Amino acid sequence: MKIHETAIVHPGAQLDADSEIGPYSIVGENVKIGSGTKIGPHVHLEGWTTIGKDCRIFTGAVIGNESKDLKYNPGDRTFVIIGDRNVIREYASISRATGKDDATEIGNDNLLMTYVHVAHDCKIGNNTILASFATLGGHVTIEDKAIIGAQASIHQFARVGTMALAGACAKIVQDIPPYVISDGYPAHVRCLNTVGLRRNGVSPQTRLLLKKAYRLLFRSDLNRTQAVKRVREELEMCEEVEHLLDFIETSQRGVGV
Repeated sequence: MKIHETAIVHPGAQLDADSEIGPYSIVGENVKIGSGTKIGPHVHLEGWTTIGKDCRIFTGAVIGNESKDLKYNPGDRTFVIIGDRNVIREYASISRATGKDDATEIGNDNLLMTYVHVAHDCKIGNNTILASFATLGGHVTIEDKAIIGAQASIHQFARVGTMALAGACAKIVQDIPPYVISDGYPAHVRCLNTVGLRRNGVSPQTRLLLKKAYRLLFRSDLNRTQAVKRVREELEMCEEVEHLLDFIETSQRGVGV
């Protein structure tokens, strides 16, 4: 275990033997850090925070700070749970959840760039990218392999679907469906994320089905209920099309079109 002489690590913190703590970093009593994780200088880890294996956390990041929700009761045990192989860049901040025993959760293999803010009770999947200054309000959900552009802001309780891309500086007040590009102020669906689908190995057959579904859902004169019904009646179902339809049908904030 490599702990710089200027770091402050509470005796109650749980650190695996090959983790590293950089200069002037602070690790609180209830923090757990997995093997191979490297904490850079001036990082503050507090509260009930768990960080998995082989993560890299850079200068000035603050993780596990109290929820900014006014409903939060100071002193309640709430969590941040971060998986494996995540890269959290300079001055990012990740807040704990609001309700007692609830958690803000981040999966595996994510990249959070400089000054990203993840508010209380957010759920981030795997293999996502949040570019610099991206801001997530409370209770935001980011599904696997989504990309959030620099300075994009996401309203509380909004969702961003699998392999979706939110443009830089976008104002996201409604859900962004899976597999699409959304941009604007406020953001709305622009097109299918064909480049992202190819990069993630989605087959040509599935891409064709998603293209047909996209045209019915977002580029026809049908209302959303009619469009979903037509897709189910006319197209061959696959996992990706089914997920797209389920996402739309379960949206609570509506879908930005």
